[in-house]
Amino acid sequence: MRGGAMMPITESDLSVEERLVLLLQHLGIQRAHFAARVTRDWNGFVTTHLESVSSLTLVCPQPFDSHVPGRLASRLLVLTGDQGRPAELVRRATTSLTGANFHTLNDYPVFPWSDPAADRTDEIGSAMMEFLEYVDRTKGVETVDLPESEGNVAGISYRVQGSGPPLVLLPLLLAHSQWEPLLFRLSQRYCTIVLSGAEVGFVVTLETRGRSTGYLGVVQKLIDEAHLRPGDSVLDVGCGTGVLDRWLVRNTGGANKIVALDISPYLLREATALARREGMEGVIEFQEGNAEALPFPDNSFDVAMSCTVMGEGDAERILAELIRVTKPGGRVAAIVRAVDMWRPVNLPLRADLKAKIEAPGSFGAGVEDRGCSDASLYRRFQQAGLAQVRMLPQLAVYVERPTLQWQQELILGTLTPNEVIEWHGAVSDAEAEGTFFITQPFHCAVGTKL
Repeated sequence: MRGGAMMPITESDLSVEERLVLLLQHLGIQRAHFAARVTRDWNGFVTTHLESVSSLTLVCPQPFDSHVPGRLASRLLVLTGDQGRPAELVRRATTSLTGANFHTLNDYPVFPWSDPAADRTDEIGSAMMEFLEYVDRTKGVETVDLPESEGNVAGISYRVQGSGPPLVLLPLLLAHSQWEPLLFRLSQRYCTIVLSGAEVGFVVTLETRGRSTGYLGVVQKLIDEAHLRPGDSVLDVGCGTGVLDRWLVRNTGGANKIVALDISPYLLREATALARREGMEGVIEFQEGNAEALPFPDNSFDVAMSCTVMGEGDAERILAELIRVTKPGGRVAAIVRAVDMWRPVNLPLRADLKAKIEAPGSFGAGVEDRGCSDASLYRRFQQAGLAQVRMLPQLAVYVERPTLQWQQELILGTLTPNEVIEWHGAVSDAEAEGTFFITQPFHCAVGTKL
């Protein structure tokens, strides 16, 4: 029963915690260690099924409300870096977690695309093993003996390896390597269960954002200004889950050759599976590669585009590569997050709190040292020698979950406990009225290669 009436429940209606419950039931596991990075993956499950959580390890997490993990006390381990705004916000949020275990990765900047398991393999492995073995000794965690296998339950793919106490490994946000560098070591002592698929991790957020009316409006404007014609070849650099490429195929009736490139083998696997699910296998060519050194000859594409990628690396090199692989007369198009623009949030909050939340740069994913997430995008396009540069600052309005949930998590990590209470009250009021939305600003530019 949902909403006071009997309604048929489909797989698409299930929450992450409901999917996890079905997965554990399928595997015959009553209680397990969990390790994660994305708040949405663990927050609901810990809230509703705390008795099933032997311990929780958070690896370079994004900012989160500390109330829920605080219930775990000595069964919580938080590993985070000492550099970058996300790490700073996590440290601030966890100061009240009395009894929790912390490990700081010194000289390590934390971004959504950071790859901690690969960058600090030995350090994270040792910290996790020491913590998990301590919990096992003090809490008496039961072991399981499952055969090595792969499968899918309720939209979540799983891979079982090793034997011992069960350890559920949820996706590490946008990390290229995910858990792979740590798997051998962890599976020597634990029955590791690696989860993936379109219902967990940041894949959900990328897919939801890429289907949202607000964000698609931003992308549609970019495509319109790029004057995409039937038969034009398109390169999408930093394609992620391929959600925009699939949209482009549908939007153009498959009139364009599309090559979608990403540096992450994890995201490319998800992108390929999602394209196959929509009957687009072979329609989009997915390829692994680095945006700063594109694996294509000069003058290869009619349109080269990147969406929210130039903040994650050397923006000058990325732009130079986009121009290099574009044919003379072709168009280069880019979208970057705008940390220098206000971002209205439609909530009944007191004026000072509303101003704090909406201020430029008040929250966000962070920017690499040589990245671009501001209006310098337009200067970069002009200085790179592109002609007919169109400058398109835009605002995307989000009303869809879990994109709204991701944006809320970023906001909540910046607030005091009293401000969190006020936020939740305002959200409840706005949701009851059907007026809740969060905006995200973007700078967009299109230029023609001479």
